[in-house]
Amino acid sequence: MGATIERACRLAAIQAALVVAAIHLLWAIPRLSVSLLLNPVDDARPFLFVPAGLLLVAISTALFRGYRYRRLSTLGGGTLAALFSGYILWVSEPLLAALAGDPLAAVSKAAELVGIVAFGLLYYLHHPDRQGSPIESADR
Repeated sequence: MGATIERACRLAAIQAALVVAAIHLLWAIPRLSVSLLLNPVDDARPFLFVPAGLLLVAISTALFRGYRYRRLSTLGGGTLAALFSGYILWVSEPLLAALAGDPLAAVSKAAELVGIVAFGLLYYLHHPDRQGSPIESADR
């Protein structure tokens, strides 16, 4: 039963991270240009979204390969939480009105929330005491 829950959480985290990465990369890559590096930048989001999207792809790959590290769950959930909280701080209008006006952002924020929950559950499930620590106890 525990393996099934862990597998479902891992798949949800992988899918959520890949959806968020795809949305952010599809939005940011067309907006990147060399002139943005030379001139003052009004919108720094493309320069932040590309590394964040690539990081989410790398985290998803590591999860797919079966790595069970709590640091990996923290990094994935923290990246998604940073993107979510950054959007809340970026928009100047109320959150629901901003999401209603931009359906791509609404899908991204929903996937980010699902991913945050899935990575949080993976963090809980990947505790060494729940999976059996690879290090033998010192009192044996």
